[in-house]
Order: sequence, then structure tokens, then C-alpha cells
Amino acid sequence: MNIKTDYFALFARIAIAMSFLSAVADRFGWWAPVLGSENIVWGNMSNFIAYTGVLVPWVSKQILPVLAWLVTIAEVVFGVLLIIGYQKRIVALLSGVLLLTFAFSMMFFSSLKAPLDYSVFTASACSFLLYKNSK
Repeated sequence: MNIKTDYFALFARIAIAMSFLSAVADRFGWWAPVLGSENIVWGNMSNFIAYTGVLVPWVSKQILPVLAWLVTIAEVVFGVLLIIGYQKRIVALLSGVLLLTFAFSMMFFSSLKAPLDYSVFTASACSFLLYKNSK
């Protein structure tokens, strides 16, 4: 059997997956011992829940933890599935939608600069290209 590997798509999948998983590791405080607290964004789930409130100001404070955990679970699932290559097309599409939602929320409720600095639009576009080019 001849297996052709698209190394550019593999690189894109791993890059997006590692971004998702790195963000989750930050929320769980796993980066702080390695990088020092000055080099992390959230450091714990409570800080991420508060940031989620900034990005979705219309959501009640009681629902914010649920939403933050749903997003976190989605990022873990998408990250793992992108790495192993399972259901690449649908996972790429869902990743693109999630990232584009983050980007617009950051742009409208934080600053225009934030999604540009963190390359969220770029990651979303990359996910959509993976979707378009996956079989």
C-alpha cells in the first residue's frame, strides 16, 4: 500500500493542535513551573473564566464557568484529534469556527490588536484551509 503524506497539512495540524493544548496547559497552571509566572497568560482556570467573561460579556456569571470549561474541553479534543489525524476534515472546520469566534470576540470586546498579536485569525484561516484540502 502506498501512503502519501501531506507534510504541510501535517505541520498545520500539529501547529494548531499545540496552540490549543498550550493554552489549556496555561489554564491549568502547567506552564508556570517551566516558564515562570511572568511568562504565562492565565495561570489558572479562575483567571481564564474571568477572561471568558470579557469575551462574552452578555453571558451571566453563573454560566461563565460552564462555557469556559466547554471551550477548554473542545480545545483538548480538537488538539488531540488534529495530532492523531482522526476526522481531519470536520475537526479542522470546527477548529476554524472556534478560532474565528475567539478572534471576533477578542476584536470586539478586548482590542483589535489582541487577535492580530496572537495570530488567531491566522490560525482560523489555517484551519479552514485544512478543511478545504482534507479528504
